[in-house]
Amino acid sequence: MSGFAVVYNQRDTSALEHMFKRIGHRGPYLSGIFEGRRILMAQNYLKGDITEKPDSMLNKKEAHIPASNSNFPGLRICYDGQMGNWEVRAKPTGEPDGPFREERLLLKLYKQYGRHMLELLDDAIFAFVISDGESLFAARDLLGIKTLFYGKKNGALFLSSELKSLTGITDDIYEFPPGHYMDSTGTLARFAELPANPPEVLHTHLDQMMEDIRSLIQRSVQSRVDFSVPTAGLLSGGMDSSVINTLASDLYKKKFGTGARFKTFALGVGESEDIKSARLLAEHINSDHHELIVNLEEILNVLPEVIYYLESFDPSLVRSSVSNYLISKYASNQGIDVLLSGEGGDEIFCGYIYLKEFPAEELFRRQMDCIGFLHNNASLRLDRMNHCNSVRVVAPLISGELFRYVLAVPSEYKQKPDGDQKIEKWIFRKAFEHYLPDAITWRVKQEFSQGSGSADILPAYFEKTLSNEALKVAQAEYPMIRSKEELYYFQIFTKHFGSGRAIDTVGQWIRL
Repeated sequence: MSGFAVVYNQRDTSALEHMFKRIGHRGPYLSGIFEGRRILMAQNYLKGDITEKPDSMLNKKEAHIPASNSNFPGLRICYDGQMGNWEVRAKPTGEPDGPFREERLLLKLYKQYGRHMLELLDDAIFAFVISDGESLFAARDLLGIKTLFYGKKNGALFLSSELKSLTGITDDIYEFPPGHYMDSTGTLARFAELPANPPEVLHTHLDQMMEDIRSLIQRSVQSRVDFSVPTAGLLSGGMDSSVINTLASDLYKKKFGTGARFKTFALGVGESEDIKSARLLAEHINSDHHELIVNLEEILNVLPEVIYYLESFDPSLVRSSVSNYLISKYASNQGIDVLLSGEGGDEIFCGYIYLKEFPAEELFRRQMDCIGFLHNNASLRLDRMNHCNSVRVVAPLISGELFRYVLAVPSEYKQKPDGDQKIEKWIFRKAFEHYLPDAITWRVKQEFSQGSGSADILPAYFEKTLSNEALKVAQAEYPMIRSKEELYYFQIFTKHFGSGRAIDTVGQWIRL
C-alpha cells in the first residue's frame, strides 16, 4: 500500500521532490504534499489503496494528502500498511469507515495513547510518520513487513519507504529497525520483539487446532479482501498460495455469484513444477487462470530493473523476485490492481526445508531466527516486486492473530516426524487437506525460485559466465559475496546505490 517521503528539521523542498520522484511507482494514482514549520511530508497511493474515486474525494477535507483526521486537523500521517483488526480497534473510538480509514484511526489512537498506540497494532503491518508540523513520531511493525529507511545530514532527518529515495540525498543511510519507533530527536526505541521462548501453555487438541487455524485464516482473508478494485491471486501451486486462492475464490463466488471466476496468475521457466501444480489448483477451483512462460534470456533482461526496485543482491531473494516481478507486471497489464499472495506461510508454519535439520526442542528458536530475516530479505519481494508495477499486494497469512496462535502449536505438529523424514507445515496441510487436491496438499515444499525454475538456471549461467579470478578479487574487498551469481547482482546493486552504508541494509539469506 503506497509510499512516502519525509524531510524533518530542514525545509528543503528540492530534497523532498528528489525523494518523492524516485518512489513515484508506489502510488501514481493519488498523491499530495504537506508543509509544516519543521517538516515536509509527501504521500502517494495506488488505485488498490483507495476505495473511492479521487474526483469525488478532492473536495473533502479528509481527502487531504498526507491524510488527516477532521477531529485533529493539525495532525498528518504518512502511512504504508494494512490493519487486519481495524474494526476491533475502530469500534471503541467511533471512527467511521470510508476513505483513509486506517490513517484516520491511527491518528486518533496516537492522540489518545501517544506511543502506547503501538501496543494496539498487534494485527497490523505498518510503517508511518505522524507530525503536527513541529514534532515527529515514526514507527515500523515488529516483523518489518513494511519497509522504511532513514538518513541524516547536517542536522536534518530523511525518511522514506525505499532506499533509493535517500541515495543522492545523503550517504548516512540506515534501515529503520522493525519493532521500533523514533521521536523528534531522531532517537530509536524498541516497542516490541520476537519471543525468546514458546508460550507456557501450548495448544494440545489436534482437531481443535485444525479448526482454529482454518477459522483464523478464513477471517484474515475476509478482513483484508473486498474486491472493490480488480483483484487476482498469485498462484504458485504450493500449499500457501493454493489455500489463499481457494478461500478468495469462495469469497468471490459469494459476492458475484456461483458462476463468477476469480482470476489467478502463475509463472514458470518452461513447464516448471509451479506451472503444473498451479494448473491443477486452478482447475480445482475453476479460476480464470493465466500463465506466463519465460526463458533465461527474458530473465536476464529484467535483472537490472529487478535489483534496482528490490534493493538487494541476495541470490535466493533475487531469483524469486524475478519471477514475482514478471508475473506481477503481467497481471498489472491485464488490469489487476490488487494481488493476493501466500507469503508468510513458511515462516509461520515452519515450511523451510532447512528447518528439518533441527530437533523439535530447537525448532522454536530456529523459527524465530527465520522470521527475523523477513524485514530485510523475504518481505522485500512482497513489497517491491508488486509496488514497482503499481500493484497492491495482500498477504492474509501475515496476520498477528494467526502468528500468535501458531506459536503455541507444538513443534512436532509443524515439522511432523514420518519415519526417518519430517513433513513440513504438517498442521497447516492437515487443516486444509479436504479443501485441496492431494497432489498439492502433500507436495514437498519448494522455494518460489525453485518451483518456478529460476533457481536452477541462474546459478549455472553465472558459474559459466564469470571467472574464478573475478570472484576472488571481489571477495578480497567484499567478503560477504558468496558466489559468482551474487557478485553479478552485487555489481548491479552498487551501480545504483553505491558501496557505502547502503550495503549494510541488505539482508543475506542463510543459504545460497
